Amino acid sequence: MRLTDEQRALRDTAAEFAAEHLAPHAIEWDQAKHFPVDVLRKAAQLGMGGIYLPEDLGGSALGRLDGVLVFEALATGCPSLAAYISIHNMVATMIEKFGDDAQRHRYLPRMSTMDAFGSYCLTEPDAGSDAAALSTRARRDGDHYVLDGVKQFISGAGTSDVHVVLARTGGPGARGISAFIVERDTPGLSFGPNEIKMGWNAQPTRQVIFEGARIPASALLGGEGNGFRVAMSALDGGRLNISACSLGGAESALGMAVRHLSERSAFGTKLSEKQALQFRLADMRTDLEAARTLLWRAADALDQGEETATQLSAMAKRFCTDTGFEVANQALQLHGGYGYLAEYGLEKIVRDLRVHQILEGTNEIMRVIISRRMLQEAS
Repeated sequence: MRLTDEQRALRDTAAEFAAEHLAPHAIEWDQAKHFPVDVLRKAAQLGMGGIYLPEDLGGSALGRLDGVLVFEALATGCPSLAAYISIHNMVATMIEKFGDDAQRHRYLPRMSTMDAFGSYCLTEPDAGSDAAALSTRARRDGDHYVLDGVKQFISGAGTSDVHVVLARTGGPGARGISAFIVERDTPGLSFGPNEIKMGWNAQPTRQVIFEGARIPASALLGGEGNGFRVAMSALDGGRLNISACSLGGAESALGMAVRHLSERSAFGTKLSEKQALQFRLADMRTDLEAARTLLWRAADALDQGEETATQLSAMAKRFCTDTGFEVANQALQLHGGYGYLAEYGLEKIVRDLRVHQILEGTNEIMRVIISRRMLQEAS
């Protein structure tokens, strides 16, 4: 697939931002568990706070292929922050697609500038892959809804101003779920402590807790009983973005490995002259290019509204996140003991990329989506 001049310029802009504002501080932010909101707002000044939003709401009105170019480039600087920007954009896109005019104009201009950050509240302590089993409840009380329940693993929680929350308003199963926009200062809304995580330390992850939280009925997003549709609508794009973040992190790790092998000697010769190591580099580069080709194909399918877009997005998510982690892990191995040291940044990339195989639907669930479509077509 041939990129346009505009797409190449877009990718270059994101890469330059990552090199200047993310990469020099990534290790420090990881170790300090620092969420650099000021830097994220600088990204928003370049249009990255509302990548898919229309221009009249402050957005950049870009497509999904444009988006994966941006997220791969950002992730070369810090996969954790690139992934949070993806989540923020996913929340904004749900409000743009399903919100009424009042909701769209209340939240989206501020989200485009990242004066307001977004969080996606779907997962619960006992409802992860089986999203339709969630138990957080929203009870109608006059002109309000009252929310009770706990959301788990919520990126940006405690800092975010806008939460798209999935809660049960009806009976069991997907049809009993509704979506709501909940603001941070809502009485009855609180947050758990920042989770101690393997990676993604540059963004906060907390429980979001609802204890009799009263929200106006106007906070309902997309109509009562349509919450599962709202939630699932965002996942194809989210899976593409997290795939891109995996490739960006892996690309950075591979570049480090090439430089290391070119500079270091052992047994009287440069490591880069060892054919076994040359073969390994060749395989890493080939795997990344294959993953990128699939990702671009899936992003184009989503842009074009192809019927196979969901299946292709699942394929890309499974393949790119597995490949990205493996390439980064191999890059660490090629550094020997130095790869294990925090100052080199490789172990951070490996830790950050590991969770990509879990979130936005585990890679096991991706296989279910892919195979289910195959079996449907065969029947």
